[in-house]
Amino acid sequence: MSLPDGNSGLRVVITGASGGLGFALAKYYLNCGATVAAMARRSDLLQALSAEFPGRVHCYPLDVRDAAALEKAACDFIARAGNPDIVIANAGVSVGTLTQHAEDIPAFEQVMDINLLGMVRTFQPFLAGMRRAGCGTLVGIASVAGFRGLPGSGAYSASKAAAISYLESLRLEMHGSGVKVVTICPGYIRTEMTSVNPYPMPFILEADEAARRIARIIRKQKAFAVIPWQMGLAGRLLKLLPRWAYDRLFAHAPKKPRGLLG
Repeated sequence: MSLPDGNSGLRVVITGASGGLGFALAKYYLNCGATVAAMARRSDLLQALSAEFPGRVHCYPLDVRDAAALEKAACDFIARAGNPDIVIANAGVSVGTLTQHAEDIPAFEQVMDINLLGMVRTFQPFLAGMRRAGCGTLVGIASVAGFRGLPGSGAYSASKAAAISYLESLRLEMHGSGVKVVTICPGYIRTEMTSVNPYPMPFILEADEAARRIARIIRKQKAFAVIPWQMGLAGRLLKLLPRWAYDRLFAHAPKKPRGLLG
């Protein structure tokens, strides 16, 4: 069963809502009349969003590595607005990493902690209420980078591959409960995170357009989707490549700069 065609009246939780795709998603739903719990580290940008949509933005300055802060924010939003209809675990970071450098180990830990465990921490406080209500949609923003490993992006590719598998496990756990799980794998989106990439980014989407497409996927409650469709096709073809061919094509591909967390 799909969500209503209109988003007015929906209660939506979004992490990473102070910039990039998260900010675009927050604005999309707010412009449609939804009430939004905006969670992110940059409180000034959250307050600016709240000022633009008075009375409909609940601001929660927090880090998704802080389970206690997420639990507190979830309890507050539920008390004020009720159980959310949609929870979007969008917070994520990317940084170039190379295993040969011991100083990159903290970056590996940070990327995995935010991109994977941050998703778990985001969903967990809402699950009991959603199960009791027998409805709601959990949305995880993964990436086509999780389809195959990319050189210099070991942390990011691994975190997104793990997120895809985690979301599949969660979807099975929620089967029959009325709670839906949606996995979305974007290709390139024009944000601060991609602005430092020193390589071509085919089929790149503006954040506002990506938000519109993602909202449409969520409304239809598709279990898995890639945007844009061209990246979905490219991803499927890459997954079919034998390892020797993939290695030959990508072993010397340009790498994201190390130490540029975005």
